[in-house]
Amino acid sequence: MIVVPAGKFMMGSPVDEKGRTTHEGPQHLVTIARPFAVSIFDVTFADWDACTWVGGCRREGRAHDAGWGRETRPVIYVSWDDAQDYVKWLSEMTGKKYRLLSEAEWEYAARAGTRTAFYWGDEIGMNNANCYRCGSQWDYQQTSPVGWFKPNEFGLHDMAGNVWQWVQDCWNEDYSGAPIDGTPWVESDCKRRVVRGGSWGYFPVDPRSAYRYGDLQVDRNYNLGFRVARTLAP
Repeated sequence: MIVVPAGKFMMGSPVDEKGRTTHEGPQHLVTIARPFAVSIFDVTFADWDACTWVGGCRREGRAHDAGWGRETRPVIYVSWDDAQDYVKWLSEMTGKKYRLLSEAEWEYAARAGTRTAFYWGDEIGMNNANCYRCGSQWDYQQTSPVGWFKPNEFGLHDMAGNVWQWVQDCWNEDYSGAPIDGTPWVESDCKRRVVRGGSWGYFPVDPRSAYRYGDLQVDRNYNLGFRVARTLAP
């Protein structure tokens, strides 16, 4: 885990950002009042398997590795509900409050102080992330082991590409009426949940820090994973 400092940022994308969708606006100022902790990597198969071994997470129909290997690969074929099982188990095991990030926390952590389309600049470049036509050996083939690519300025890996990451929020078509304090938005279409970050099978516009998408919370596929956050004691 890495402690992400408190701060403010402009959430969403400017109207002239390349690849922008209407889901990413309007831009608005969000204040993250307290530091919080974020996992350096996506939850891996090794992490998930530890949960299933002791009965904290269910095995049936979940977390297939698609033949790509387990251990340090990000866990896939997990739904939003499965992610909730994992953070509940982790909280019980450690006595600390683990959870999914809110969508605002996720973008704040992904940007790491940047205002560019990607946390390394305004162009996808080469070999900065695992996504379709992004210049890595993994592009449009399979997931990459966590930590394969350079981290952002907060030290977080794979905040762009590799696997989509579930966050806590319900899906809303845009940010009209969104919270401005970093808390999750749990109104509107809560059968769909927000996913962030793009993946190995998606185009280079998707790993942009502002890009957002809504998926059914019961969905499981080879593009979907998650990472965890922890609320810190005052």
